[in-house]
Amino acid sequence: MSRGFFITGTDTGVGKTVIAGLIIRALSILGFKTAGMKPVETGCIRQKDVLIPSDGTFLKNVSHMDEGINHIVPYCLEAPLAPMTASEMEGIDISPEKIKGAFDELKRRYDAVVVEGIGGLLVPLKKDYFVLDMIKDMGLPLIVVTRPSLGTINHTLLTVRYAKMEGIEIAGIIINYSSPSQGTQAEETSPHVISVLSPVPVIGIIPHLSDLGKETLEKIATKSLLFDIIRKYL
Repeated sequence: MSRGFFITGTDTGVGKTVIAGLIIRALSILGFKTAGMKPVETGCIRQKDVLIPSDGTFLKNVSHMDEGINHIVPYCLEAPLAPMTASEMEGIDISPEKIKGAFDELKRRYDAVVVEGIGGLLVPLKKDYFVLDMIKDMGLPLIVVTRPSLGTINHTLLTVRYAKMEGIEIAGIIINYSSPSQGTQAEETSPHVISVLSPVPVIGIIPHLSDLGKETLEKIATKSLLFDIIRKYL
């Protein structure tokens, strides 16, 4: 198994990028030279003739990587759609081999690689290649990021069950407040229900973070169970 973690979500917008940054900083505190990677990013902002991947740029900065952004984000697409749809619209063929090659290169240069996925497990990169397949190709333990609000129990348990059925090792679940708490009963009760029903542990409940600086991420990392999980898998 490769050293690092693959970060998937139960849906889009659950805060995978923030959690990837959090895990990168936790690894760095423990002494691992760590790379971030976002194999495909859609919804990139065009500046003149260049597409700027905001998630990939964040991962590059939080990892203090010297590599160019194209090593971190092999595919930048402008349309804010699923990779298969965006790439077809933009006339770009997504090559799983190119993604795996970029990952392998980072794996050679760094102690660990934290890969942020695109949406959930069954988001298609190509007609016959899904995020799930990419996770298998990379051989990283999976961390599932979910939200605390209504509907999360079903989404989380479905994701965990399907990943396990496909033979993917799951390190755990992180419940992330990607937006400020609404103080609902669902937010109060869902984390406990997930911890009771899930066959894998809840390794952190992360509050909404308006400041994503290095110091804040490291402070949050030290208050979670991330260090225990990292030591178990690395």
